[in-house]
Amino acid sequence: MLPKVSDQISIVVAEDCLLVRDSVARALSTSPDTTVVGVAEDYDSAADLVAAHQPTVLVTDVRMPPTSTDEGIRLANWLRTAHPDVGVIVLSQYVDHTYASALLDGGSAGRGYLLKERVAHFDELGEAVRQVASGGTVLDPLVVEALLAQPRQAAALSRLTAREREVLGELATGFSNRTVARRLVLSQRAVEKHINSIFAKLELTVDDSVDRRVKAVLMFLDGGPS
Repeated sequence: MLPKVSDQISIVVAEDCLLVRDSVARALSTSPDTTVVGVAEDYDSAADLVAAHQPTVLVTDVRMPPTSTDEGIRLANWLRTAHPDVGVIVLSQYVDHTYASALLDGGSAGRGYLLKERVAHFDELGEAVRQVASGGTVLDPLVVEALLAQPRQAAALSRLTAREREVLGELATGFSNRTVARRLVLSQRAVEKHINSIFAKLELTVDDSVDRRVKAVLMFLDGGPS
C-alpha cells in the first residue's frame, strides 16, 4: 500500500549522531510542506515514535544502537507489514550495495537510500522526502553505480553505452530530464534520446503501473528484465 500524500508531510528522524540528527531535523523543518514530528537515536525509540505518530516518512540512519549493524534496514522491513503506508529513507555513509538491495527487497515503492553527504544539500533531501512520500523510489547516484557494478548485471549492462549508464544513474535519483541534461552538460533532446535507447535495450515497455525510469535500475537487482 503506497503512502497517501496530503499537503503536509510528517517525518520521524532516527539517527544516533546528535549532530547529524539535528542537521537532518532542521533541514526538513525549513519547508512549509514538511514537519518533523519526532526524533530518535536508536531502533526501539524510532519504532515507538512511528507507531505513535504514523508519519508519512521515516528518515533513518542505516546503523544505530543497539547493535549498530543494520537497524535502519530492519526498521524498513518491519514497516512493510506493521505500517505499510510509511515511506522510508535510509541514510548511510557507506556505498554498500547489500544495504540498498536489502532495503528494496520486497518492493521499491516508498523507499530511498541516500549517502549522508546529501544531508548538506537541503533541497535534494527535501525533494527525496517528497518523492518517497508519494510512493516513489530514490537512490543515491553512487549507490546506483555500486548496484550496477555487480557481476550478475554484466550481461544486461553490456547493452548500454558508457553515456547511457551515466544517464541511467541520474534517472534513479528521480531527476527530471532537464535536470539530468544540466548535470551531464547535455541537451534535453540528447537526454531523451538516451532514455529511449535505455528503455529499448532493457526491454522496458510502457506500463502505467511502473515507473520505467526506476525499473531500469531496479531490474538489475533481479539479474535482468522481468
